[in-house]
Amino acid sequence: MNELPENHPLSDGRTTHAPLVRALRGDRPERLPVWFMRQAGRSLPEYREIRKSIGMLEACLEPEVATEITLQPIRRHGVDAAVFFSDIVVPLLLAGVDVDLVAGRGPVFAHPVRTAEDVARCRREFGPDRLREAIEPVRAAVSRTVEELGSTPLIGFAGAPFTLAAYLVEGAPSKDHLRARSLMHSDPETWRELLDWTAELSDVFLTAQVEAGASAVQLFDSWAGSLGVADYRDHVAPASRRALQTVQSMRLPGGGAPLPTIHFAVGSGHLLEEVATLGTSAHGIDWRTPLDEASARFGDRFPLQGNLDPAYLDAPAEVLEAHLDDVVRRGRRAPGHVLNLGHGVPPSADPDVLTRIVELAHER
Repeated sequence: MNELPENHPLSDGRTTHAPLVRALRGDRPERLPVWFMRQAGRSLPEYREIRKSIGMLEACLEPEVATEITLQPIRRHGVDAAVFFSDIVVPLLLAGVDVDLVAGRGPVFAHPVRTAEDVARCRREFGPDRLREAIEPVRAAVSRTVEELGSTPLIGFAGAPFTLAAYLVEGAPSKDHLRARSLMHSDPETWRELLDWTAELSDVFLTAQVEAGASAVQLFDSWAGSLGVADYRDHVAPASRRALQTVQSMRLPGGGAPLPTIHFAVGSGHLLEEVATLGTSAHGIDWRTPLDEASARFGDRFPLQGNLDPAYLDAPAEVLEAHLDDVVRRGRRAPGHVLNLGHGVPPSADPDVLTRIVELAHER
């Protein structure tokens, strides 16, 4: 068991009773907490103004810039938590992997990882120790942000091992992740080594954010929905458990409550019984699975996060409000509920609509 530092916001009381923290621990605070995934600030004009002069990965690693972007949705929307501004490939970049974010395409890797020799080289040259040596800009940005937030929690996040591995094997975004899934079956030992390595990087990245002051973390698995149940259970879930191992062991000083943790996997409605074994405090549900159905399949054991359909952001106000009411009603079955979209905020979203969602949630 690892104790949180005494000056951590959960230890010194700043965020202990925040609505988000309470909901993730299975409580029902006076107001329904809400935040928006995947850099809600990217739909804001103030975000676009900053990005005119700095690239995405550079912005993630410049503490002043990362802090400013993280805080923008708090100022604009009044959400109940900030999500740390970063990207899922940042741990790979800091560990030394040659990766670039190509506009309109996504992460592109100069050297895809497809053989046992490739994986051995990654483990030898881009290991967790190298990440620890390079992670100070992330720690600095988190510490700076936490000071600014005061009693508002910061959510740290990392990409799940499978999502990182899928990008690495494909070399770029893919619709079906066929190369990754083929490696999983054609060379399961190499696949296991690859997932062990990406899990170690995710672990280090999450742990650094918590040690610097994050009050909760989310493991984000963009591509888990491409997997069948058996493949997820046998070849992926163990690595996700490994990625969460350290942060799940963190407790308040004196052996108190554990750090709140969230798992979110896109398109994973068929995997709910398996993701229930990961040990996280709460589970994010995408828009495809109603929250009451998800809670029933979880045995009503977990607080849930979600799951407004992003497609409703462009709907008439009364249609959006009816959808929100339906989500809130269904979420009441779970022990706790954090309102969120069932995926990330689209860059084209109207910021005023997001602000209105927060206002409506706080009235419920």
